[in-house]
Amino acid sequence: MAGTEDRLYPDAAERARTHDALTRTLIDSVARVEQGPVTPRRDVAEFGDVLAPFDFAAPRHLDEVITSTIGILERGLVHVTHPRYLGLFNPSPTFPSECADRIVSVFNPQLATASTSPAAIAIERHIIAAVARRAGFEAHSGGHFTSGGSEANATALLCALTRACPGFAQNGARGFAGAPVIYVSRESHLAWIKIAHMTGIGRKAVRLVATDGAGRMDIHALQAAIARDREEGREPVMIAATAGTTGGGMIDPLEDCASIARAEGLWFHIDAAWGGALIASDRLRRQVQGIERADSFTLDAHKWFAASMGCGMFVTAHPDLLPAVFGVANAFMPSGSGSVEDPYLTSIQWSRRFLGLRLFLSLACAGWGGYGELVERAVARADQLREILVTRGWRITNESPVAVLCAEPPSRSRRTPAEIVAQVRDSGLAWISTATFEGGAVVRACITNAETTEGDIIVVADALEEAL
Repeated sequence: MAGTEDRLYPDAAERARTHDALTRTLIDSVARVEQGPVTPRRDVAEFGDVLAPFDFAAPRHLDEVITSTIGILERGLVHVTHPRYLGLFNPSPTFPSECADRIVSVFNPQLATASTSPAAIAIERHIIAAVARRAGFEAHSGGHFTSGGSEANATALLCALTRACPGFAQNGARGFAGAPVIYVSRESHLAWIKIAHMTGIGRKAVRLVATDGAGRMDIHALQAAIARDREEGREPVMIAATAGTTGGGMIDPLEDCASIARAEGLWFHIDAAWGGALIASDRLRRQVQGIERADSFTLDAHKWFAASMGCGMFVTAHPDLLPAVFGVANAFMPSGSGSVEDPYLTSIQWSRRFLGLRLFLSLACAGWGGYGELVERAVARADQLREILVTRGWRITNESPVAVLCAEPPSRSRRTPAEIVAQVRDSGLAWISTATFEGGAVVRACITNAETTEGDIIVVADALEEAL
């Protein structure tokens, strides 16, 4: 029987055999997932019984464990890789991104310091610079990869607070003469509430600005909120516009927000976690015109850029501010006293996985043109679904430039959006969601998979019709 060392660190021949077997097993699994239901067939409680035999009292062969685990995952996930998953913003990852995860797992670099991982850090900076240029930022821009949009947005707020009040780094919110406040639309991602809590300015610091009736931040309401806060002794710090709201896929008036931020002396951030991918399309990038005027923006590569989870990006026109936000003095890191080249001194995380290779391999293989086609194809599929639903009496409530569709059932339906969605999910044919858009309950569909076909859209439309 193999010893512990052989089980955990097998020789090259055994590793090659296992890698090859895993590849074949995963290919077969993907085929089963695509032909099967989108929704899980067991709940969390049931998996307690499935996992009970794994008591770790005696070792098992890796082949057996891998086969069991893949079977468990097939039966116990909403399959976001399925072509009829029209849910949130989780796409089927690109194959180059999957390859990147394998490569990174083997080398396992630690991206805290430039002295230990210079190649990995250089690759990530190269990608960040390319994304910044594509968005229209100047050459001196910078940033870094993050665990996701929440970390990137938190980074933006910390930068805004530090720039607005030099004493914030040492004294926190107490360094401000008045309570700091930030402005987001009421349709924004409510991670901002958690971020305000974590940064110490408190949840009440988040101003949820009214929308214009079409899911976008109302500029007049924004200006009034800023004026009111100043009059009452609070200190406005940041405007955070959204490019691709979670519920309706709407894009705030970026140019107007940028102009107000400049006039008021505020940090202007854009949460473009989803919609920021429009920069890849020469035809559609005008929809995010104004992103080049931001002080910073968030873009999640694990959303429309289809990298594997989780792979966010923070891009800023003021990278020189980052050491003032995140810098710490220590002598135990491999770089000695530290250097601004070290990511642990310019980002929230300390130890971190090499995330950027996922997007590096994908962009290198497809180019901006390939990614532009991916984005445009998703929008075309959303347009197809929109046309089918409208002909069947549904009312489309959002006018989104991205692949997000919000729809109210036809008047002949006696069921609520939640009931319709539940039946579609229970059928296993597709996964869609409910949402509230401008106060009304809607069925929400978002094209997340580049491999979703016209036929898949017809299946989804027919499933919705059956659920009425």
